[in-house]
Amino acid sequence: MAKKPLLCWLLLLAVLAEAGASDEDGAELDYSKLSGIIIPGFASTQLRAWSILDCPYSPLDFNPLDLVWLDTTKLLSAVNCWLKCMVLDPYNQTDHPDCKSRPDSGLSGITELDPGYITGPLSSVWKEWIKWCIEFGIEANAIIAVPYDWRLSPSKLEERDLYFHKLKITFETAYKLRGGPSLVFAHSLGNHVFRYFLEWLKLEIAPKHYIQWLDQHIRAYFAVGAPLLGAMETIEATLSGFTFGLPISEGTARMMFNSFGSSLWMMPFSKYCRTDNKYWKHFSGGSHVGPQTYHCDEQEFKTNLSGWPTKIINIEIPSTRAFDAYPSFSEIPEANLSSMECGLPTQLSFSAREISDGTFFKAIEDYDPDSKRLLYLLEKSYLGDPVLNPLTPWDRPPIKNVFCIYGTDSKTKVGYYYAPSGKPYPDNWIITDVVYEFEGSLISRSGNQVEGNPGAISGDETVPYLSLSWCKNWLGPKVNITKAPQIKLNVKHPHEEDIVPNMTRSPRVKYITYYEDSESLPGKRTAVWELDKANHRNIVRSPVLMRELWLEMWHDIHPDANSKFVKKAKRGPLRDEDCYWDYGKARCAWPEYCEYRYVFGDVHLGQSCRLRYTTAELLSHYL
Repeated sequence: MAKKPLLCWLLLLAVLAEAGASDEDGAELDYSKLSGIIIPGFASTQLRAWSILDCPYSPLDFNPLDLVWLDTTKLLSAVNCWLKCMVLDPYNQTDHPDCKSRPDSGLSGITELDPGYITGPLSSVWKEWIKWCIEFGIEANAIIAVPYDWRLSPSKLEERDLYFHKLKITFETAYKLRGGPSLVFAHSLGNHVFRYFLEWLKLEIAPKHYIQWLDQHIRAYFAVGAPLLGAMETIEATLSGFTFGLPISEGTARMMFNSFGSSLWMMPFSKYCRTDNKYWKHFSGGSHVGPQTYHCDEQEFKTNLSGWPTKIINIEIPSTRAFDAYPSFSEIPEANLSSMECGLPTQLSFSAREISDGTFFKAIEDYDPDSKRLLYLLEKSYLGDPVLNPLTPWDRPPIKNVFCIYGTDSKTKVGYYYAPSGKPYPDNWIITDVVYEFEGSLISRSGNQVEGNPGAISGDETVPYLSLSWCKNWLGPKVNITKAPQIKLNVKHPHEEDIVPNMTRSPRVKYITYYEDSESLPGKRTAVWELDKANHRNIVRSPVLMRELWLEMWHDIHPDANSKFVKKAKRGPLRDEDCYWDYGKARCAWPEYCEYRYVFGDVHLGQSCRLRYTTAELLSHYL
């Protein structure tokens, strides 16, 4: 009985695969030929050693193909050896002379970072997502992971690993293998990687064939937790260190992070400033004259907040360099800390634009040894990138179906206050206060209100709402808004203005807000999904996200679907595993969908809660 819904679902998939569905252009599309391509986020791919490294004073050494990221056992027993395999030269992004690491390949490289009975579940990334695919009958060759070395800058990914060449070949191979286009699933930094790929592709394909190639090879793009205008924790990792829960000091984490070429890829930047592409002649037929130009709209200088809720960085620097309160690693440990009292510090504030254009790093260059290296990296690998300046706003990608999905309504950092700590590098900065966005206001770490321009909604605990919701600008002038479970609205969407539904909310209910547009661009659909309380790092493991993704894909493959998007009137369990026991009411939760049905071998009440109807019957409500 427990396997009956799944067997019915597999039978349904087989029927639908034979039936096919109509594409917007009227052509029959066999959805059994679709592939799913996963582009993971920052630090979400295993790295393996490609060297032999003896570690003194430790029984554990590094040998070729040994796990580096992430092997907590070796990290704890031989941290110095582990760091040699992790860090890069900050100027040319080459490996440490004693050890080098390379990204793992295949699905195993992105499911669990540190496999093990205890560490496996704690480091799980895409494992639950892949389990859903397997449970619903997806073929093994239909899911393709494209891991990359997340330590490298975008241009270095292509220069060292030919990553974007390989990614193009992956799409073309999937098309030949399956006979149809692919669905792209990208998380966090993976969205920036995919954006760079689309720009790089313009230089590889003749202009008149570019859109044709995209339509042939990419059916839909699902941008999950995309930091479209940058992420705040990049600031913290750069100045004071962010450990990501690892058993290392913040100073060690800072040195490691700042050696990565990708350390600036998710820096916050202004939504009002753009860079002219050096290779615009590739499409326009004109000739390029002069260097790239970085220009900002007038709105950038009216508030000087770059569209963000507040200044990103507020930092104290000494008013005179004669009294250096920022001792570097090259200075003697016995530096006179009383000099900090003699010098009168000056507090400077920096907007997102002043961070992304290098103004901030130039201002602290005399007081921080990492600033010169970061400024060099910024100018060479980002501002001067010949393909794309990644620190500029992203327009809607020219893909038929685009879905932007992210979490909301969590307390999220939007600003920092820094001061000198009096300690040597890399611990020479200390966070004195943090500004958060939450429930329509800005609050400090101590709970005090902070002046600024807060939005009505907060971010996903890692990325601010302004950055996540930039994809709302991809929606057209007419947008259908549905907040499930509640109400549906049809609203007008002024260009480059945020839209927030004015609906009553229950504090106990986690809503999903859908912004959907299928009319503005002929033959194209754009949707934005906001998931209440969905955490940035865990969203790809969220059952709610899995359900919504699967319903949308199922809706697209069904020949009887009579709407552009899946219906939102009902939301309920789709699998036996989604049913559970409600101890407060002494019955199975979702009584209209689930019932108590004991099967031999069940060890607790929740296991005996199963679907009342087959999955095929339940799915018929979503057409």
